[in-house]
Amino acid sequence: MDFDSAWCATDLGEYRPCRYTYEHYPCESLPPIDSTEFRGAFQWLGGTSEADPRKVTALSRLAENLAAEGLTLPGDFVTFHSDSKLHSSLDEVSATGCWTNISEPLPSPVEPGAFLVRFLRDQQDCVIWYLYLRPSGEVSVVHSSLDYEYEYEARRDGEESASNLDDPEEQAAAILWCAPSFEEFAYRFWIENRLWHALNGNDLSGLASQERDYLRHYAPSGIPT
Repeated sequence: MDFDSAWCATDLGEYRPCRYTYEHYPCESLPPIDSTEFRGAFQWLGGTSEADPRKVTALSRLAENLAAEGLTLPGDFVTFHSDSKLHSSLDEVSATGCWTNISEPLPSPVEPGAFLVRFLRDQQDCVIWYLYLRPSGEVSVVHSSLDYEYEYEARRDGEESASNLDDPEEQAAAILWCAPSFEEFAYRFWIENRLWHALNGNDLSGLASQERDYLRHYAPSGIPT
């Protein structure tokens, strides 16, 4: 099935206002990204370093659990989250206190054979990001206000949950597509949060060329030097 799409993020100063902590922005309104530059090496973060043995072990266990369902973790996700330098990059740059929190495989509530893997969440769970893995091998990034790990645990324990997991229409509306790969999501998240810090600190002098190009999408008449 095809989900509705939206990019969930906070403001970029006056260039892209936000009424609340987060807002949903149409994906087609976002600055274009050259995905041919993404080869799983994360050169835009300075490249990879040594692997963290504990994270390698945890990801290997996750990969085994997914393999039992006929699914495979994408290489860019494994590279990023097993790297001792890269794995905390999104946490460190987040302007809204988001933090990495990887779940075990969670069955999709709307598509048999598909699974969700939570990897990033807002500090107040306003939004949670997941890998979405399909039996076809397609992998994308989606987000929701629902913590599906909690939802499934609540149903298992007979407790009240925030949604009806057995209502496909409700669940389809609760999941929104936002990126075709983990690295593209990570890049956009990283660059937007760096811009947020620069704009709210009133200091654009340290912006790299790709950050200025990104912001220029919202300010075609130019941005301060």
